[in-house]
Amino acid sequence: MKIIFISLISLLLSILAPTKPEQPDVATIPVCHSNTMAEMAADPAFAMLHANPLPFTYKGAGEMIKFSTPDGQSANGFLLKAKKPSDKWLLVYQEWWGLNDNIKQQAEAFYNDLDNVNVLAVDMYDGKVATQREDAMKYMQGATGERNTAIMKGAIAYAGPKAQFGSVGWCFGGMLSLQSAMLEGKQAKGCVMYYGRPEQDVAKLKGLETDVLGIFGSRDKGITPESVAKFEENMKTAGEKVEIKMYDADHGFANPSNPIYDKTASEDAYKRALSYLKSRLKA
Repeated sequence: MKIIFISLISLLLSILAPTKPEQPDVATIPVCHSNTMAEMAADPAFAMLHANPLPFTYKGAGEMIKFSTPDGQSANGFLLKAKKPSDKWLLVYQEWWGLNDNIKQQAEAFYNDLDNVNVLAVDMYDGKVATQREDAMKYMQGATGERNTAIMKGAIAYAGPKAQFGSVGWCFGGMLSLQSAMLEGKQAKGCVMYYGRPEQDVAKLKGLETDVLGIFGSRDKGITPESVAKFEENMKTAGEKVEIKMYDADHGFANPSNPIYDKTASEDAYKRALSYLKSRLKA
């Protein structure tokens, strides 16, 4: 009886004792299933996929500009203007860090390698740039869908009604590149998304007027291969064309300021993206 009594007391104490909350497991949390960008940014597992960027200072060409947005405000962009008058435009969308020097360097690389194309890297954070993941989480959570749409529409309007667009972006910007292509309508000629959260709404995907090149990592714990396969299936259902290239790499593998940067995969992905954009933005 004494043993039974002690066992019952131990069981009661274990039930009443407060439990320690479990810490998120980066290896198992499917962050890409979050419903909004703000939810993704607030998820500690998503944050842990992003090591703080290595220091880098851009010393190339280009200029910062301002353009009007349909919500009555203005937005910023980094512009590399075509050497000769051109209606060809590449819209470049930042990672979750903001429009930092690394994105400016990527914009210049495309500018140098494309044939007489205007390149506009769009600032989605209204001047804020993060160097620590905690700040990036905060800025991305503050980037509302309404403001994001207004900024993208402002950039499209800045280029003008005759502009023909390609778009490219990484991570947060990979998702925005796809959203931008939807907003561009018949002006959209090409879309490259690097490991960005795919749009899974078939009705929205049916509005695309361009095919899509998707570049992803098979070891990505945020934008998982399963979510990419679902995107590929939904694009087919929507009657849209998509090419998926999956590298044996992690999230953020193409960012040279990321400690997990994969040089081999990144160089191959860039060649693939450049070839695609050249074919869509022919002079």
